[in-house]
Amino acid sequence: MTDQPNVLFILSDQHNAKVLGCKGHPDIKTPNLDKLAEQGVRFENAITQNPICTPSRVSWLSGQYCHNHGYYGLSGPNPNGLPNIIGHFRKSGYRTAAIGKIHCPEYWIEDSCDVYHETTENCSVGGRSPEYAEYLAERGLTDLEDHGALNEFGKAGIQTVDARPSKISYKDGQEGWAVRKAMEFMSQCAKDKQRFFLHVSLPKPHQCYTPAKQFWDLYDEPKLTLPPNAEYDMNQAKKAPHLIRAAKGWREVRWQLFEPKTFEAGRLRKLHGYLGNVSHVDYAVGELMDWLKQNGLEQNTIVIYSSDHGDYACEHGIMEKAPGICSDAITRIPLIWRWHGRFKAGYVVSEIVETVDLANTLCSLAGIEPMLTADGKDISHLLEGKSGQVRDIGVTEFAWSKSLRKGKYKLVYYPRDMFVDEYPDGFGELYDLEADPWEMKNLYFQPEYANTVHQLQKELFDWLITTTRPTTIHPEFSAIGSQWITRYNNFVNPDGKLPPTIIRQTQQRYPNYI
Repeated sequence: MTDQPNVLFILSDQHNAKVLGCKGHPDIKTPNLDKLAEQGVRFENAITQNPICTPSRVSWLSGQYCHNHGYYGLSGPNPNGLPNIIGHFRKSGYRTAAIGKIHCPEYWIEDSCDVYHETTENCSVGGRSPEYAEYLAERGLTDLEDHGALNEFGKAGIQTVDARPSKISYKDGQEGWAVRKAMEFMSQCAKDKQRFFLHVSLPKPHQCYTPAKQFWDLYDEPKLTLPPNAEYDMNQAKKAPHLIRAAKGWREVRWQLFEPKTFEAGRLRKLHGYLGNVSHVDYAVGELMDWLKQNGLEQNTIVIYSSDHGDYACEHGIMEKAPGICSDAITRIPLIWRWHGRFKAGYVVSEIVETVDLANTLCSLAGIEPMLTADGKDISHLLEGKSGQVRDIGVTEFAWSKSLRKGKYKLVYYPRDMFVDEYPDGFGELYDLEADPWEMKNLYFQPEYANTVHQLQKELFDWLITTTRPTTIHPEFSAIGSQWITRYNNFVNPDGKLPPTIIRQTQQRYPNYI
């Protein structure tokens, strides 16, 4: 092998950043993730670019903000020409694989991989990996696999948030199978003396909340601790109208499938299942870490653990993840990096980082040319234990609404048309997360915070303008580097657009045209 590191990027689905043992959660059991944090660097303020699966994953893997790659919903057509970090490493000589719940646009990741297995139904254009489907069928487990539905309830069980232990083992479930396929891939790379980029995407702790029984049994349901904001007066707190409606719906609509079918009992079962799911994921991470150590690859493999977005985990009376733009429970995610001997062990970073930072940070660490199509920053200095602000703000986007984090403040911006019936003069959210970490007091309408709201809105608008990638600008300019292509008298990047750095250069000489 060369001196370049291997990369193991582990992404779980829907992990609330507070639900980690190393964060002091009162009930969760995450020994392997806690150990990974002790050996590596943990980021306190990692912000996801989008609060649902596919858009977040496109940002992770492309390094682009949502308003540039354009994905705000699930799945979708191929983003023609948009590079991803897996393919970028493949072009640089790495062997690549993506295994697990990939859930990206059609053939975008598939075509960048030497090995590809989607384990979740309907989350890739070709459906579930035929190899995993055959594995389940041979063991009579197809109808018992319960990531997407509690099948004993038929249609009533589709995407339910009620919880029970899984009817299949960890070994036979998606996480266990994905981990074994990942080990097979890494073993072959080691045998061939081939560096690798491996993306393992674990479906849990996303619902269904059905951990393997060994993880369900870790928790005593009556003794579980509800979050401090599980119950409070949301109207008095001036919470967003759609969040209030969602919380009301969870209390009034009969979604419970098991007895007792009260909201209070169902809520505790959901929390039980969610914590079990997190421990289920933790075990998978532990298996991968043990394998690296036992096979002599621990020292030269960069390991990253994170999630695409969070989960309410019963915060604000919400059982799932929507409407996610409202809350730190969804927009802030766990993020841990480890590279023995290179990253500062046990270091906790307070600076704001974003999911788009993955791509070019990995390029920098591996000595690979950065992706010109990526919007993210190189955060290598933070991994080395140095301080230094990377950006002023972190932003999570929906198509209309935006959530901005700066220092202790979080602002949520909605256009006037969003809640015009309830708030004809406009609505927004502002929280002081130092004084109110559970977001139970919206300061947006308080006169003494009007200037803070104004300044943060201005920063959001400036951010939208200065980070947007146009297709052309005038006048034309000369391209530099190998990643440029020519299209009818214009230079563009492979995605057909221009990086914001070009506009910064242009505005100094030709301000009349921007």
